[in-house]
Amino acid sequence: MHDIRAIRANPDAFDAAMSRRGLPPQSPALLALDEARRSAITAMEQAQSRRNALSREIGAAMKAGHAAEAERLKAEVARLATLNASDEEAALDAALSTLPNVLDAEVPEGRDETANVVLHAHGTPRDIPGAKQHFEIGEALGLMDFERAAKLSGSRFVVLKGALARLERALGQWMLDLHTGEHGYEEVAPPLLVNDRSLYGTNQLPKFEEDLFRTTDGKYLIPTAEVPLTNLVAGEIIPEPKEPLRFTALTPCFRSEAGSAGRDTRGMLRQHQFSKVELVSVTRPEDSDAEHERMTRCAERVLTELGLAWRRVFLCAGDTGFGAARTYDLEVWLPGQQAWREISSCSNTRDFQARRMQARYRPEGQKGTAFPHTLNGSGVAVGRALIAVMETHQLPEGGFLVPEVLRPRLGGLERIG
Repeated sequence: MHDIRAIRANPDAFDAAMSRRGLPPQSPALLALDEARRSAITAMEQAQSRRNALSREIGAAMKAGHAAEAERLKAEVARLATLNASDEEAALDAALSTLPNVLDAEVPEGRDETANVVLHAHGTPRDIPGAKQHFEIGEALGLMDFERAAKLSGSRFVVLKGALARLERALGQWMLDLHTGEHGYEEVAPPLLVNDRSLYGTNQLPKFEEDLFRTTDGKYLIPTAEVPLTNLVAGEIIPEPKEPLRFTALTPCFRSEAGSAGRDTRGMLRQHQFSKVELVSVTRPEDSDAEHERMTRCAERVLTELGLAWRRVFLCAGDTGFGAARTYDLEVWLPGQQAWREISSCSNTRDFQARRMQARYRPEGQKGTAFPHTLNGSGVAVGRALIAVMETHQLPEGGFLVPEVLRPRLGGLERIG
């Protein structure tokens, strides 16, 4: 959410910021709504003053025995009592809620992913003659079944069995233990169903409702654990976070993939249901840049330990998500696809989500409160990590090697297949 006072103070700067997002000038419409809201507030305050005066006049009229005059004055009081600024407030909030975050100045210019900037890479992408894709490996092993999943649930679901199901479970639990044991995140087991207020706070609503699964009682299945983890501080005034608050969770995630028709229809890359280890931080504004770097390194550690080739990409203006001020994507090399694919996205939203959630902190030694910064990232998507492990460590005779860090969780198993 944006601060209308900042827009009012410098509308040209705000329009320039929205222009980087490919949007036309927004300030004229916003300032007109703001003027209507402020006028309504002024009228409401004047009405309150008039009601106070009328109350005295009503008392005098009744004391003088002028019942008709008293009734007329009471009718005017009732009319004035109906004046409020709620409609104007709602109209302004609705307009602000549909506008994306202001991008950091360092975000590269560009309209789409072709303008993203590779910052650095780790490992050498494997060139495997005749490399298979993960679904070819899994189906040949009889451990990955898309047909039966379709029978149960439709497209974009999968049934994993045996050692592959066990490996997916081991991956998620290992990541969670790494982030809690070595990276200082607090493990949380959050609800998988949330209300619309929570989704508004983390900017999935109202803009991205078509990507969500909604229940019959108006709740939503979480598209990412970012939603419940970030909203842990919603509507609260917390002590100054001298050390960032860091939360992590391993949860199923549910997405309708409404805008992905025809994309990645084979395999597990784009599913309606998948598991992910999420990282969320709540920081003081002055600490959020360092925390963004730290969070991204935590996710990179996962990929390095799994023996994967990966690279960090700075997303350009046209590819940065709605709520983010800046985003680093981590992409992993998939030998079967001969392509780099996103496996993690780490974003600094600045105070954009905190304003929507009305989350505040109280700086020590200062009057009043301030908005913290919130950050979120994948640490990482479990299904995509499974895909990368299968394709990177595949063997010519079939199957694939299990990364060494996971072998203790699989009873010493070194290969599957």
